[in-house]
Amino acid sequence: MNSISISGGDALKSDEFTRKPVNIFSGVFVESSNEFGETVDASDCYVLPGIIDVHGDAFERSIQPRPNVDFPLSIALANVDRQLIANGITTAYHGLTVSWEPGLRSYEAAANFRAHLKALRGTFSSDMHLNIRWETFALNHVHDMIDWVQDDTKSILSLNDHTTAYLDLPKTSSKISRMAGRSGLTEGQCKDLINDVWERRNEVPAAIEAICAGARDAGCSVFAHDELTPENRVEHRRLGVSVSEFPMTIATAKSAVEDGEHVVLGAPNIVRGGSQNNAIDAKESVASGHCTVLASDYYYPAPLAAAFKLVDDGVLPLERAWNLISKNPAAAAKLADRGEIAEGMRADCILVDKKTRSIRMVIANGEVKYTFNSGNQSHRV
Repeated sequence: MNSISISGGDALKSDEFTRKPVNIFSGVFVESSNEFGETVDASDCYVLPGIIDVHGDAFERSIQPRPNVDFPLSIALANVDRQLIANGITTAYHGLTVSWEPGLRSYEAAANFRAHLKALRGTFSSDMHLNIRWETFALNHVHDMIDWVQDDTKSILSLNDHTTAYLDLPKTSSKISRMAGRSGLTEGQCKDLINDVWERRNEVPAAIEAICAGARDAGCSVFAHDELTPENRVEHRRLGVSVSEFPMTIATAKSAVEDGEHVVLGAPNIVRGGSQNNAIDAKESVASGHCTVLASDYYYPAPLAAAFKLVDDGVLPLERAWNLISKNPAAAAKLADRGEIAEGMRADCILVDKKTRSIRMVIANGEVKYTFNSGNQSHRV
């Protein structure tokens, strides 16, 4: 049985820091054990729960680094795994779009990605799952999505509607150009396809009802992406959608947290000092209590950097800032077995240098997966 004892660092336990050792036995945190095969000296480090990322789509750039330039998924996923672990992300939800588009975000591409992830999951250091970004106009794949979440109940199902948002955009807009690049269509063909898809809009409400019912039956967490109004939140709440993912207005975020629901915003928003698409300000939302979860969105280093920026800017102490990327996302994703350093929890933790804020070691599922040092029995980080 693999056992590790981490001592000398400031460990985040029960929402506060302690100098008590962090002990790991057989893949879980334990209070004490009679045998420890490996010791880690964490002097001058924080010992923090592993980062849980509920929404990240940077993996797409490993698959298709340039428009219409694709790499094998086995290579891409291995590269993504290394990026995740090096940035302290021990549990990752890939934001996998299932759309009516051809190309990178098509159903066929998503199904292929899912099959590869399922086959290779056991080889990765980070625990990877799917945030299934189902486009609500992808009407031909409702039953497929229900099958997917029933097959892996740790999945997240996220309702997305880019059809309505794209309907009135000119073909010269940057969003249509990006769609053209990933789909292999011209901008004009993209606009024609959007108009064709829009003709089925009357079928969408029933499809949403059906897919939400299937997700509820599976017991997986259901998110809603880009909610525009509190009224949207109320309607989604009725359907069992318990998390507001990147809401577009403060009023919508406020409606969610006032009902005890989680609100996900982007960690890059914190790091960069604002949203890249003029959405609500994440730092202000955290300060006002209207954001409970930060996700990598499109940049894997962002969660770690965002937590410390919130500390440096005087918004939150580290123990509360870290909950935004560990404890709270675990709750949002309905992961009851991780997100905290506590007895019986899955042993995911990272050691962060107090001075440089760089990651010195990552332990996932009770095993050292990343470290600057080598050695079989003892680590001085």
